[in-house]
Amino acid sequence: FVLPIFLLVLFAIVDFSMAFHAWITVTNSAREGARLGAVRADAADIEQRVRDTSDTLDQADLTITVTNAEGDPGDSVIVDVSYAYSLITPMADFLAMISGGSISDVLTLSSTADMRLE
Repeated sequence: FVLPIFLLVLFAIVDFSMAFHAWITVTNSAREGARLGAVRADAADIEQRVRDTSDTLDQADLTITVTNAEGDPGDSVIVDVSYAYSLITPMADFLAMISGGSISDVLTLSSTADMRLE
């Protein structure tokens, strides 16, 4: 009786830790992209910086949107980064079975960074 509960808690800890790491990476990548954009880089360079700083994530699941990279000094460059994180354990299926509902096994993690153009 104790082993299934222990494994459930262990799986939850592993999934939460991996998702938290992905969220921190997404947040830092958005910030790095906006920082580069603040010193007058174009959108392609900003997107590449975001991808370079998020190299531990699956690049196919990463969505990057750069707004106002070519603006005037004093305007804001906005970098939106979202990542579709797939749970590595069957936690969502287990919770859906218990609750009777449907729970997605993909979490969308997102971050937006906004910095003024120099």
